Amino acid sequence: DPSPAAGEPAPGAGGITAEEMIRTLRSLLPEGRISKEQGRGTDDAPPLPYAQVVHDDGKGGGAVAVGLHRVEPGSRQARETTTCPDRTFVPHDACRTTELADGSMLMIFQGYEYPDRRADTKYWAAELVTPEGGHISVSEWNAEAQKDAPVTRPEPPLSVKELEKLATAPVWRPLVDVLSVEKKPRPDASPSTDASPPVDAAAPPEALGEELRKTFVSLLPDGLKVKKQGGQASEYAYLVVDDGHGASMVQVNVQPDMSDAEGQLFRAGVETLPDGTKVVQRQGPGEKGGKGVVMWTVDTIRPDGLRVVVSAFNSGAQHTAATRDTPALTMEQLRAIATSSTWRDLL
Repeated sequence: DPSPAAGEPAPGAGGITAEEMIRTLRSLLPEGRISKEQGRGTDDAPPLPYAQVVHDDGKGGGAVAVGLHRVEPGSRQARETTTCPDRTFVPHDACRTTELADGSMLMIFQGYEYPDRRADTKYWAAELVTPEGGHISVSEWNAEAQKDAPVTRPEPPLSVKELEKLATAPVWRPLVDVLSVEKKPRPDASPSTDASPPVDAAAPPEALGEELRKTFVSLLPDGLKVKKQGGQASEYAYLVVDDGHGASMVQVNVQPDMSDAEGQLFRAGVETLPDGTKVVQRQGPGEKGGKGVVMWTVDTIRPDGLRVVVSAFNSGAQHTAATRDTPALTMEQLRAIATSSTWRDLL
């Protein structure tokens, strides 16, 4: 394959050293003590330029990091990089996206390292994507490391204005231009329960996603009010519903051509319906750490490889505490949604 790997220097271009990344980051920080420098250049593995330091303005040290990447200009990955996340999955205090004078998109995010808030570590970030596909990512924490470090100050060391100034500094532009466009990741067999982008679809993903949500709502049993809805491109949608007894999140993943993963996913407790559809039902604790949260799931795969997975929770979000004893939908109702013939009409 003659094309460069993700993030490697383009043919004929000079590389970027770890020392250069650290030196550039240091030069852009406001006055303060700098320690614990670390970095990575294009000759390191992975070849994605990165620098991180601890900056202390006299009120406690906090980690500040910058990474350089490239994305395909105008691609879904480019758009999603600067799109504020859904609070249902990524709780945060503030987030905004603005278009700069040169056409670059800038997202400023103020949130938390742990969605379930098991620690008070704050995570603030600036994500800048240029019209040419340069991606400059700046992150900071109110601790001296991203994880497993005590909180040292109420907020990260750089103000929102300083964070924005660091990400938009002109000095990053020639450095990020050295990199090639990242290759698209291969999808795996796991349902899309986080913010990672699904594989590209033939039809516009936004249009398919809207149809997916409409179909999902149409299959809900009577007596439920939809309080919130959202999704990710063409394969995943969620609803927060309420039957009068508390919020309950319900999600669906619709994944075509999953026959290769059938043996791995449908091993035990499999029921085969007359039309050849295989069904597995599971009930257990939630996966994101919310106190008392349970997850009820019906997983199905059709003979043509179409997989439909429907899950419900006894909370409005997986990372928040339970709002009720059980999900708003019964296992029978989840099964009816998952086995509906309507899903095939979407594809």
